[in-house]
Amino acid sequence: MTDIAGAAEIVDQAARAAEAIPQFTDTAPLGAVEAYAIQAQSIARRLARGEKLVGVKMGLTSRAKMAQVGVDEVIWGRLTDAMRLEEGACLSRGRYVHPRIEPELAFLLKTDIEGEVTPAEALAAVEAIAPAMEIIDSRYRNFKFTLGDVIADNSSSSGFVVGPWASPTQDFSNLGLIMEIDGRAVEVGSTAAILGDPIRSLVAAARLAGPALGGLKAGWIVLAGGATAAHALSVGETVRTVMQNLGSVSIRVLD
Repeated sequence: MTDIAGAAEIVDQAARAAEAIPQFTDTAPLGAVEAYAIQAQSIARRLARGEKLVGVKMGLTSRAKMAQVGVDEVIWGRLTDAMRLEEGACLSRGRYVHPRIEPELAFLLKTDIEGEVTPAEALAAVEAIAPAMEIIDSRYRNFKFTLGDVIADNSSSSGFVVGPWASPTQDFSNLGLIMEIDGRAVEVGSTAAILGDPIRSLVAAARLAGPALGGLKAGWIVLAGGATAAHALSVGETVRTVMQNLGSVSIRVLD
């Protein structure tokens, strides 16, 4: 693929209009370098409209998902302020194509980090941690795509909500969690599903996303990746994730 700007416009318009598009790889191969270039230019269009970059999300952070997709590296996407929902707020189902939601752990950074860092160095950059949920939404028809397609589409990141912030001094490597729909548990898991320990996801974010963004910045949020399978959202649902020691976070789904 050579028309990076054209592809970025297609992805951006699809997200704005909540319209499904064909896979780019239906017509041409799409490698990771090109895909991240498309992602960067599509998000640059949002920033030009007034949105602000507020962090990054990590994806494919479970060994099972890596094996399923046939990769040995996580992927990442960009978070903007327009993607953030307030805790307990309402989400409009009509703004998305195939919206799904998954429980995550969120990091709030207090210092910049970039490049190769140790888990201890990554942890030292963390101001707080919180239970969170990410709304993922592929703009591709029938929710079918290749790895390159996903990366180009901001690694499917479309929204996020963060619960109460807590001290990162506690052990968060294996916190139990439950994601509920209208009070009924639909997913049960642990933060250990995120690369065995979520801090590894932050290390990966510094190494992979940091250089592309001029570093991960103090004040940014980093979503560590899905801790369970994602749930497809339907109108009328209330979604809540309860995480051991950290409290809960919720949203409602409207039409």
